[in-house]
Amino acid sequence: QVQLVESGGGLVQAGGSLRLSCAASGRSFRNSAMGWFRQAPGKEREFVAAISWSGGSIYYADSVKGRFTISRDNAKNTVYLQMNSLKPEDTAVYFCAAAGSGSFAVVDSYAYWGQGTQVTVSS
Repeated sequence: QVQLVESGGGLVQAGGSLRLSCAASGRSFRNSAMGWFRQAPGKEREFVAAISWSGGSIYYADSVKGRFTISRDNAKNTVYLQMNSLKPEDTAVYFCAAAGSGSFAVVDSYAYWGQGTQVTVSS
């Protein structure tokens, strides 16, 4: 059974930092693209960042570029999202996604999803 488990969310003040982790189990994703998406209340799930299987290709949404960093450790079957200079508009549930193919920024490109972790940024 494939599972993606996110952790590291929480409440932080504007300007602060959080590091999200997504641990995969049930199969190896070392040959798969992985990504982070987020969904704020009343809004659609949106792309945040994605990383290719080797880490050689990385993509970010314009809204997080320069503030967020995605990385992965294939030996641990884990992907990370370092979030710095957080803003209130970053408040959302953050989801990890795996086994991406096609456009990395599209929800339907991913076969597996975690349950999400809440990130709340206070002003």
